[in-house]
Amino acid sequence: MGVDLSQRLVPDGLWELVVPLLPPFKSRPQGGGTAPRDERGVFTAVVYVLTSGCAWRHLPETFGVSPATAHRRFAVWTKAGLWRRLHRAVLDELGARGELDWTSAIADAASIRAKRGAR
Repeated sequence: MGVDLSQRLVPDGLWELVVPLLPPFKSRPQGGGTAPRDERGVFTAVVYVLTSGCAWRHLPETFGVSPATAHRRFAVWTKAGLWRRLHRAVLDELGARGELDWTSAIADAASIRAKRGAR
């Protein structure tokens, strides 16, 4: 994977926020598999899939991470609440720098029909 792409997807400042939030790596209970991968490489591959719209199975080999490993780690991180905590950490960091402007905001909502007249 090119250094430019890696730095663009996960700059050093973002990685510094991510590291303390990552749950510790646990080997798979069924055994086998490979040794733990470079966490930053896996995180970068996951960010690539999430931001590009690429299907997991089409993750480029240049990331050095198999699609299965990237997806499995994404699932573990999601279950551990990483994305919610990372969102909060980024907002806290931007707020501390005075780079948040809350003078205007957009709220997005979805409307779902109530089934059988439920309220």
